[in-house]
Amino acid sequence: MHVLLIGSGGREHAIAAALRRSPKLTRLTCAPGNAGIAAIADLVALDPADHAAVIAFCKAEGVDFVVIGPEAPLVAGLVDDLFAAGIKAFGPKREPARLEGSKAFTKELCTEAAIPTAAYGRFADAEAARAYVLDRGAPIVVKADGLAAGKGVVVASSVEEALEAVDACFSGAFGDAGAEVVIEDCLVGEEASFFAITDGIDVLPLAAAQDHKRVGDGDKGPNTGGMGAYSPTPVVDETMEMRIMDEIVVPTVRCLAKRGTPFVGVLFAGLMIEADGPKLIEYNVRFGDPETEVLLPRLQSDLLELMLASAEGRLSGNIANFDDRTALTVVMAAEGYPGSYRKGSRIDGLDEAAALPDVSVFHAGTAAKDGAIVANGGRVLAITALGDSVSEAQAKAYAAVDLVRWPDGFCRRDIGWRAVARENG
Repeated sequence: MHVLLIGSGGREHAIAAALRRSPKLTRLTCAPGNAGIAAIADLVALDPADHAAVIAFCKAEGVDFVVIGPEAPLVAGLVDDLFAAGIKAFGPKREPARLEGSKAFTKELCTEAAIPTAAYGRFADAEAARAYVLDRGAPIVVKADGLAAGKGVVVASSVEEALEAVDACFSGAFGDAGAEVVIEDCLVGEEASFFAITDGIDVLPLAAAQDHKRVGDGDKGPNTGGMGAYSPTPVVDETMEMRIMDEIVVPTVRCLAKRGTPFVGVLFAGLMIEADGPKLIEYNVRFGDPETEVLLPRLQSDLLELMLASAEGRLSGNIANFDDRTALTVVMAAEGYPGSYRKGSRIDGLDEAAALPDVSVFHAGTAAKDGAIVANGGRVLAITALGDSVSEAQAKAYAAVDLVRWPDGFCRRDIGWRAVARENG
């Protein structure tokens, strides 16, 4: 099969590496890709927002299947247009993709399907939103309703911080994404990410991971797109996985099917595991980043076959086998991230890092220039290692990180700290 992969980050590099392992794959093309993906796929300069150009390329090059990595093309209806043109694709259509495209859409579905989540209010008016914050107090969570590239959520520890977040949304800090605001009670517990694949009827659990959103050690500093992750996570054992499926994921899939807008693809539930069980924080409608960089190195089943089964409505009977070992990934980012950062700094030592046993080096924001690899984004590398414990995976990952020579980069040094503390008693 000729597969076209849409995207350019660490998630797409991990997906590309997993697709490469499928005996079904004959050709892999990525649009637009990055310097790491270029080693295992053909790159093409396609704009995913130009649906007509994507369709024309697929027809001209005999693409059999399109795999869409990031959320924006899904929310924009790329899958709808591909299917209308007779081209198979992996991912949800526009309407079910609103699970990520609109926080309010998801909260209303939670009410309809009795899915446990935080109490909330939705507002298209700044004064009403401010009044709600003053009434509820802090801590409280303020979310821009639409897609804001992971930056539209503020967990406010004070009323003043919450009011500033409301004002930022309505003053245009997040563009159209902040035209409406969802304000939620702050959940208390341990966060986890849970992934399942569905064909709109059957739902197959994949695995859980734990992301580290804050930029600094000890979970300090501003939120980011994710500074590292590990999988599996002790907080999601078999019993908790069953509860997540029964109380959150399956009811969501059934509700969307009942509405006549079945969800096809990967459902990524961001969860808070509280003392009384799991609660939904948010949904994403694609693989996570950097969670994909720890999920797919553990996946032993054929990813392409699972994706095809989802797209073709024949997921029933499939299973997803995972390596029992722990995978842990450390994100290396450009100095200044998640604020302003400089592009173009040279990165060396990647081959030495990748040569270590059980280590994979995934490129996120890189480019090739004059025979060298240079930084071309905020989150630049995701360095993943497998180990028999979180501690071992962590040690292997940081050993690889320490071989990377990049003075303009930084990383957290405590990825997996909660699980390591558990292991050490």
